Amino acid sequence: MASESKFVGWLAYDESSADGNMKWGEFEPKTFTEDDVDIEITHCGICGSDIHTLRSGWGPTMYPCVVGHEIVGKAVRVGSKAQKERGIKVGDRVGVGAQSGSCLKPECAMCSSGEEPRCLHRVDTYNSTYPDGSKSYGGYANYNRSPGHFVVKIPDELDSADVAPMLCGGITVYSPLKKNGCGTTAKTIGIVGIGGLGHFGLHFAKALGAEKITAISRTSSKKADAEKMGADVFIATNEDNNWAEKHSNSLDLIISTVSSSDMPLSGYLQLLKLNGRFVQVGAPEDFLPGFSAFSLIVHGVNISGSLIGSPSEIEEMLQLAAAKRIKPWIQKIPMKSANKAVVDMKHGKARYRYTLVNDNATTDEA
Repeated sequence: MASESKFVGWLAYDESSADGNMKWGEFEPKTFTEDDVDIEITHCGICGSDIHTLRSGWGPTMYPCVVGHEIVGKAVRVGSKAQKERGIKVGDRVGVGAQSGSCLKPECAMCSSGEEPRCLHRVDTYNSTYPDGSKSYGGYANYNRSPGHFVVKIPDELDSADVAPMLCGGITVYSPLKKNGCGTTAKTIGIVGIGGLGHFGLHFAKALGAEKITAISRTSSKKADAEKMGADVFIATNEDNNWAEKHSNSLDLIISTVSSSDMPLSGYLQLLKLNGRFVQVGAPEDFLPGFSAFSLIVHGVNISGSLIGSPSEIEEMLQLAAAKRIKPWIQKIPMKSANKAVVDMKHGKARYRYTLVNDNATTDEA
């Protein structure tokens, strides 16, 4: 990487950026250290988190901000410590997900147990601050600079455009599926919401060996797609008033990907078997709906939440994707059209993830 190379990307300056008003411009990355890797970005997925951040939906955004935390590209500068820890060298195809920092101290219960995303000193890949005070900037750009601990190598068998949305969207559902025994102790799986996250939920539940997969959506408009992705049963909650009763006591594990404050949570809990588990991964901008305590008490149901995944989990997920030949449903969009893509994503037009392709990157892969 030439020392004079500039970091430029799609900068959000205020909440209107979510309406297609990002501006292309230069930004200052964190100061390079021997722990870091510079990546020439070839692909970056568009995640729902990007929309929430652009419009300050989860709290005030630190404008100017470059979003994008599903980054794939070529390592063009590798610090000596990053090379030693991760085995990354210049020219390797690598990726970065939603996290690019944590304390990594041996006394940290989270970092020392492979739970870096739960570290109290977590640094997000964008809209966050590193210990030296510099801001983190994401992947709607030409380059990204991230600490090497959070940079992963991409298996040769996987296409970069497919990998990008796995680095947040994929790992967000893979992690709770794997941790909650999908395919082993949890044989029957429910996926709530058949969007970008939910479609990955169906793919990975099948790859992990679930015996029966139930797709749960408001309408039946995505039924055919869900069945092609691996669903055995489809529930349309707005089209059948008795859906909860018909399918009660049928699922070991539910992964909820929806970000809605009016989802029928009590009905979802009714679907669970004895000691069944409900894991929320979708993050609405307000609150989850209330429910009766008896929804938990009667069957001993457990409710929890899950947040992305560690670098080791991402590597494990990518190996599974390569072995099982998982092919997500994506649409490639030129990086120059990021503003339009963000608006289309916000309006629910993606089927089922968008991947921005940087045509200016020095690679022959598209």
